[in-house]
Amino acid sequence: MKNILITCKMLTKHYTKGKTTVTPLEALDLEVPTGEFLALMGPSGSGKTTLLNLLAGIDTPSSGDLEIAGTRIGDLSRGRLVHWRARNVGYIFQLYHLIPVLTAYENVELPLLLHDLPAKERRERVEAALALVHLEDRMHHTPNELSGGQEQRVAIARALVADPPLLVADEPTGDLDREAATSILELLSNLTQEHGKTIVMVTHDPRAADQADRTLHLEKGKLLESGALS
Repeated sequence: MKNILITCKMLTKHYTKGKTTVTPLEALDLEVPTGEFLALMGPSGSGKTTLLNLLAGIDTPSSGDLEIAGTRIGDLSRGRLVHWRARNVGYIFQLYHLIPVLTAYENVELPLLLHDLPAKERRERVEAALALVHLEDRMHHTPNELSGGQEQRVAIARALVADPPLLVADEPTGDLDREAATSILELLSNLTQEHGKTIVMVTHDPRAADQADRTLHLEKGKLLESGALS
């Protein structure tokens, strides 16, 4: 029996817009074991990004339970949630979100500035993360000196540098050509198989989803198939 990293029970998120209540996610049950590469698919507005933001601690549930690595996310104050997120989640964006004036090294180092680490340990962690994505020879290059695939590798190194157990990825190959996308997907798969990372990836691309261990489909805030493990 695998250890379960993520447990969602009756997880619901709603927003109020004027007199209208919008519910992008409704009564969702899901379990994700440690070390799984899970793909989430579904049309726009199906709740994929809402679920990803809840798992990342960027947003909090309206009701239901969300537990990640033994922590109930809904019980955390905003300040505690920030600290929890910095240690437990790495976010990989479609458009990289690198700071143009910083080098690859400096972009990867940014999350570590939230931690009380000596400069030597920060340097060791940044260099190790860049080596893991095979960019140790590009660490002093700025984003405009890198290809799209290399920029996404920097973004993955940034997500990894604090050694979080969970990585969430929002269309990580959506802005890449097929060759670069394949390389990124192979890297993500290796992070689960060789380094035990748990990855939840939102994608519209069936070929990207095929690289995952499991694919679940969302429709109007609900899973079309059970996400619970037997």
